[in-house]
Amino acid sequence: MPSAPPPDWVLARRRAIGDRIRDARRGRKLSQERLAELAGMDRQAINRIEQGHQAALIDNLIRIADALNTPLADLVR
Repeated sequence: MPSAPPPDWVLARRRAIGDRIRDARRGRKLSQERLAELAGMDRQAINRIEQGHQAALIDNLIRIADALNTPLADLVR
């Protein structure tokens, strides 16, 4: 049985987190590819998270925050 899509407010928060990740990445002058390398992920996953098209696993958020040298709380506030 397929699950219901997330409500709009969840999608909006997901996009906001992606925006904060993108801003932090650009502030450090990193490409998506370089961030992916530092985080041990693939570039497409970074792109999907930044665009809000994919719900990020907490493990991946921790990896991204570490690669950006940014507190996780700053990305998900």
